[in-house]
Amino acid sequence: MANSTRISSLLNNHKTNHFIFSLNSKKPSLFHSLPSLSSHNSLSSLSFSLSVSSSPSLSTSNTRTLVSTAPLEYALPAPDSNNFQLEISRLKKLLLKLSTSKTLKQKLKVLNSDSKVEHFLNTKGFQKVLGSLGLGLNELFLVKCLVAAGQDHVLDMGFGFGEREGDGVRSSLKTALYALVEMIEKWDVNNGGSGGREGFAKSQTSSVLVEEDSEDLKKLLKILGEIEEFYDCIGGIIGYQIMVLELLAQSSFEMQTTNHSQHVHESMECQFFEIHPPIGCDLSQNTKYASQAALWGIEGLPDLGEIYPLGGSADRLGLVDPDTGECLPAAMLPYCGRTLLEGLIRDLQAREFLYFKLYGKQCITPVAIMTSSAKNNHEHITSLCEKLGWFGRGRSSFQLFEQPLVPTVSAEDGQWLVRKPFVPVCKPGGHGVIWKLAYEKGIFQWFYGHGRKGATVRQVSNVVAATDVTLLALAGIGLHHGKKLGFASCKRNSGATEGINVLIEKKNLDGKWAYGLSCIEYTEFDKFGITSGPPTPDSLQADFPANTNILYVDLPSAELVGSTRSERSLPGIVLNTKKSIVYTDHFGNWHSVPGGRLECTMQNIADNFLNTYSSRCYKDVEDKLDTFIVYNERRRVTSSAKKKRKHENMSLHQTPDGSLLDIMRNAYDLLSQCDIDLPEVEGNHKYIESGPPFLIFLHPALGPLWEVTRQKFRGGSISKGSELQIEVAEFLWRNVQLEGSMIIAAENIMGSTRNDENGEPILQHGHRCGRCKLHNVKVLNDGIDWSSGDNVYWKHDIRCFEALKVILHGNSEFEANNVTIQGNHVFEVPDGYRLKITSGDPGFYTSIPWLLS
Repeated sequence: MANSTRISSLLNNHKTNHFIFSLNSKKPSLFHSLPSLSSHNSLSSLSFSLSVSSSPSLSTSNTRTLVSTAPLEYALPAPDSNNFQLEISRLKKLLLKLSTSKTLKQKLKVLNSDSKVEHFLNTKGFQKVLGSLGLGLNELFLVKCLVAAGQDHVLDMGFGFGEREGDGVRSSLKTALYALVEMIEKWDVNNGGSGGREGFAKSQTSSVLVEEDSEDLKKLLKILGEIEEFYDCIGGIIGYQIMVLELLAQSSFEMQTTNHSQHVHESMECQFFEIHPPIGCDLSQNTKYASQAALWGIEGLPDLGEIYPLGGSADRLGLVDPDTGECLPAAMLPYCGRTLLEGLIRDLQAREFLYFKLYGKQCITPVAIMTSSAKNNHEHITSLCEKLGWFGRGRSSFQLFEQPLVPTVSAEDGQWLVRKPFVPVCKPGGHGVIWKLAYEKGIFQWFYGHGRKGATVRQVSNVVAATDVTLLALAGIGLHHGKKLGFASCKRNSGATEGINVLIEKKNLDGKWAYGLSCIEYTEFDKFGITSGPPTPDSLQADFPANTNILYVDLPSAELVGSTRSERSLPGIVLNTKKSIVYTDHFGNWHSVPGGRLECTMQNIADNFLNTYSSRCYKDVEDKLDTFIVYNERRRVTSSAKKKRKHENMSLHQTPDGSLLDIMRNAYDLLSQCDIDLPEVEGNHKYIESGPPFLIFLHPALGPLWEVTRQKFRGGSISKGSELQIEVAEFLWRNVQLEGSMIIAAENIMGSTRNDENGEPILQHGHRCGRCKLHNVKVLNDGIDWSSGDNVYWKHDIRCFEALKVILHGNSEFEANNVTIQGNHVFEVPDGYRLKITSGDPGFYTSIPWLLS
């Protein structure tokens, strides 16, 4: 198991008093190269022109960043806003015709009559080119949808599939391409016009595409197929492009309008619309109710599932495998000694362990994980789960389902961004696809098969979501009161790039009043007249709490939304063009293009759960709603490790460094309530100058409720610069003084594993756990080398001079009473033995360990 690996890593090679007690001591090209295409001079000039014109150092505010591999200075001007409407109108008419066509052949006939497709096919010989690829009818349909959507450049990137004005510079490339088409025509005649489908890759004499491009085309067709199938509720590929253009046109309109209220009323299709700060229980103030709600959450654990949306690309984190150089997803970030995904499962197992301690029964929560192919996300997560034996939970308690990738588009003209022929720049389509995808992949039925009614949802980058009562109280209230959706929220950070939770009040066109809690993403603030940046006392966002994407959801209610064959199944669709899309093309040129992709937001499923009333409600409407919200201190709700801190940047917000500091602040809040004297955590600037005041890592199974943890810690002190790591659930601290480093680690933290009927190792709670008791103990050693420049505190990758380490193997115990332990020591207790340390003269006395009865 993973704990054994971590145990062994605790043993360093420096000089140590080590007590071990045991019984026995290529260059890319669209087509096969032709002499006219491989001319050294023409390609060199093309490559040189590309690299110079795309160089960031030469760009100005008036320079358009290009996506094409053609020389940047020859790009076409973007269409104006009127052209958006013309294109939207054309595509909507086409989509209507396609929707009334019953067969694939009828749909192809409709596409063939489209002006863009017709022009594409009539361009000299390109119908022959398509025919020579051996595509089936469905694949031809996908390609023609792409062309009809105005994205034929994905197939050629400006190499001549579409006749355009101002392309004289590329005439030599066109000539070469036409020569290739003529060769194909002659080959087709000479070979009897064989039209049979024999796959993509053929022999050198009969293949149109080289092997690499053939694979790229296969991948493109897979992406197009997934878009057509998954986004069927909005019209597939054509509908995707319509929505892109509508949102771009809307954005352009919003920049010009000042009457936000009228615009919101029109877009929401209502007579009246207002947002208010939502009222909910503050768990940090109403502690009695918080404890009761958390108890509901523990009692309801057998009715709960867990959902992790892990499909995001996490570009801002910049995580790279140090050995291979491969980009990695956020779930693989090594944080506090383990990956972020392992941290989520530890938190979950801690809640299950508490359930076992209270009710004496084992509970294994089913976990559904949404992945994607971005950065080999799905493969990495699957591999990690397999490597760690599915965390001792069994393969059957996990369901991994992969979300489709979607194309990114230029904010200027809505054109898909492309790396090279057949390779659009794609990213995951946001976590909001999770409800529709979960329905289509049978996730809801799988949860029901495990007897689950509701689920908690959290993101992998938020490392504090399970702190104290937050997650349990949220789930408890949702289950106990039969709510459809709940939010865990907190005070919003000034100027943070995060959405807000709101109470929606609107009067529908039918005269009824609708109320419900929802979320407004920060990218949509302009639409509602909310100013971005730090709130002022009179600004609209000043009183609104932060959206944290910590949710409770009623599974049947969510399934009902996900199963609707309409836009409702993709809640909160946005096109965020406030950030640039950064990528490199196949010539190695770097591009940073203002753009985005269609994204859905999972929390906006709340918009489907509004309650309606015949008259306006003025007071206490929140108590009657199907949606609810709870509050807590911000550092007990959200602190994310989602972007890499730049060395020169003084801000720690949403960085691993900042979230570590919040974990230390939570440790201070907890232990100071246990009459343990320890230094306060100062401002972020102090961390940047000299690191944290201490490092304290407590396994969540020590609680996870602080009310439980406080029973295990009482009295003593932790001096500045100390390190405390407790990796054992059965633990007692009474009047311990720590000055230096102390690490207590058990192999069996919450129990040991046994193989089930399928031969899978399953963690048995409470079985053969490690245990540790410390009473009137003083620990003195030199601890962490705080001056080391190699220390990475948030990874818990640090250099130590000295430490006290206690390693508990299997079912073993360590007990120390009335003793001072000074210097560098490692005590290893073998399975089945207890080691007692008491005061001796000089130093301390170690008793001979004996077998536990």
